[in-house]
Amino acid sequence: MRRVSAPPARRGEDRRSWLSGAPPPRWVRVLPPALVVGICVATLLSQEPLEIGFLLGAIPPLAVLSYGPLATAVLGGVVIALLHIPALQLDRPGDADLLTIVFVAVLSVFVSFVRSRRDAQLGLERTVAEAAQHAVVPPLPERVGVVRCAGLYRAAQRGTLVGGDFFDVWDGPFGVRAVMGDVQGHGLSAVSTVASLLGAFREAVLDQPGLASVAGRLDRRLLVDSADARHAELFATAALLEFSADALEVRVVVCGSPPPLLLRGADATELEVSPWTPLGLGLADAGAIEACTVSLRPGDRLFLASDGVVEARDDSGAFYPLADRLSALADEDSAALPERVWADLVRFCPDVQDDVTMLVLTPSRPAPGMRGPVPH
Repeated sequence: MRRVSAPPARRGEDRRSWLSGAPPPRWVRVLPPALVVGICVATLLSQEPLEIGFLLGAIPPLAVLSYGPLATAVLGGVVIALLHIPALQLDRPGDADLLTIVFVAVLSVFVSFVRSRRDAQLGLERTVAEAAQHAVVPPLPERVGVVRCAGLYRAAQRGTLVGGDFFDVWDGPFGVRAVMGDVQGHGLSAVSTVASLLGAFREAVLDQPGLASVAGRLDRRLLVDSADARHAELFATAALLEFSADALEVRVVVCGSPPPLLLRGADATELEVSPWTPLGLGLADAGAIEACTVSLRPGDRLFLASDGVVEARDDSGAFYPLADRLSALADEDSAALPERVWADLVRFCPDVQDDVTMLVLTPSRPAPGMRGPVPH
């Protein structure tokens, strides 16, 4: 099997807030020293003593949000020192007030130490999780054989890179084959099923001569997995494609998934393919799956979208008009098209609840003398 090497992966969009584990914004880091400077300037410029020394007690707890224990200790020491500088004319604290501020500063250093250790552990776990999820759904290459590829993946569960959707494109002995699917459920609970289906697809690309038999292999994989699943039934929807060597034909099998859209110039039309039941319901035993063959012209593009796109609704309950929006965006470069559709989808339905996956496949013969794909 051959697959081109992918360019360096761009880090997935981090949709976490800083209160949910993301790095704090700059203003949070600037706030403690800015507060120190502001208090000092205000007291020096004032002709009368200002009773604002109590504000200094808030600096060590604020430092905990973004600084390590050493920096927090330094800021705590600065606060205590400022209270003893006569030129600042701060309200002179009594012994009890001073001990309270010292206690708050020491406690802040301890909390900062605990937070730093926790953040380091969470960072390590997130790195391992991202590596594992990238292993399940690796970055999509720019070209696989005679097909140029562009994709977009947005998991519904925040903080994850993989959910219940999946796609992959491989060049095997029977041509370039692609799959896009959506398994039962979404989020991390569906990742194991996604990994199982992708593994079955990559094996089937090697040894299954027909696209229908590839769908049958995926169907059998789900039947085997569902025998040990908690749910009585495990299923997935999927669309499978197989491109001819001259990039003038594509064979399509749709199993409960939205049919691919054909972009031809400014027109976006849904392919007329025979729909089949979702995977996991015994298609391998039925043996009745048939692939539909569609002729392609130079410049044609195939756009595949998951249920999260076509079933998104606006405030009035109207579904996202994917074909109409694609016609308006058809002049966009294929590589940028998924991101443009995603931005348009978010404007249409700001609160997208499902996994969103898009795949743009552009069949095109490599130019003469172009280096072929390298072994994967």
